[in-house]
Amino acid sequence: MKMNMKQWVADVIRQKEVTAVPVMTHPGIEQNGHTVRQAVSDGRIHYEAVMTLTHHYPSAAACTIMDLTTEAEAFGAEIAFSDIAVPAVSGRLLPDVESIYKLPVPSLKTGRIPAYLKANLLAAKAIADRPLFAGCIGPFSLAGRLYDMSDIMVLIYEHPEAAHTLLQKCTDFIEKYCQALKLTGANGVMMAEPAAGLMSNDDCLTFSSRYVKRIVDRVQDDHFIVVLHNCGNTGHCTRAMVVTGAAAYHFGNKCRMEEVIRDVPPTALAMGNIDPVSAFKDGMPSQMRETVLDLLQKMQRYPNFVLSSGCDTPPHTPQHNIDAFFETLAAWNKQR
Repeated sequence: MKMNMKQWVADVIRQKEVTAVPVMTHPGIEQNGHTVRQAVSDGRIHYEAVMTLTHHYPSAAACTIMDLTTEAEAFGAEIAFSDIAVPAVSGRLLPDVESIYKLPVPSLKTGRIPAYLKANLLAAKAIADRPLFAGCIGPFSLAGRLYDMSDIMVLIYEHPEAAHTLLQKCTDFIEKYCQALKLTGANGVMMAEPAAGLMSNDDCLTFSSRYVKRIVDRVQDDHFIVVLHNCGNTGHCTRAMVVTGAAAYHFGNKCRMEEVIRDVPPTALAMGNIDPVSAFKDGMPSQMRETVLDLLQKMQRYPNFVLSSGCDTPPHTPQHNIDAFFETLAAWNKQR
């Protein structure tokens, strides 16, 4: 039986306790003795990492890897892989404006897309006690990885028609990918659109949110939701984000949660925003406890707040910091 995700969102908002959904898969990869390169290439190893964390931590939802190179690779971009770091786009696929118009929209059989679909399929079959959120990139962030992030900022002003053509192609592929992720049994997708935070609210609306909304309108329903992640947002483009109609919004540590949540509808979730590097990876448990407690105190007026990391927790995040994250939340909820 499919999980009713609209009801899940409503339940999270209604319940007295604060829930947590940190975006993390890499700790599970390491606990299983695998490398990043193996996990982002092999759907079963990816799935096993998700399951290890699902068994170990009381997260309100499971998350697959937030990989911002999978879709770019499908389009033909060259990817640099590492055993110890997340993949990165190497070089530039589209050298000029003309190449945008010649760019074909790839099939879902290209690159590592099948491996990611396999990981979600296996995880969705195995996880019954909480939702599973797949991962995908957002249209503007994908376009920037294909055209070069600096140059696309110039493109949107000098050649807006070409920019919209590229964004439409990216949107067509992401929608197709999200529909396939939905068919695996995943309960939603966390769409990473950090590059949209480089733009003003108006430009974010024009070159990101209007395309994200097209995807949301076509894939979000009672059983599948979109969580829009923008860790580039400092608070200046939250209004553009919520125009998309996503069921949840995920914020990075560059913004103040107590401020950005004011622009989020009370019926949508606002998730964030513990620093994934300084608190999760490089901090000490005492620092994590202090940081989480401070955020919980600031957010106690907002029932639609969900405690999370500000972005994907990176490789080599110590387990004791993750433990401190959940222990602090448990102690907070016990007092409520």
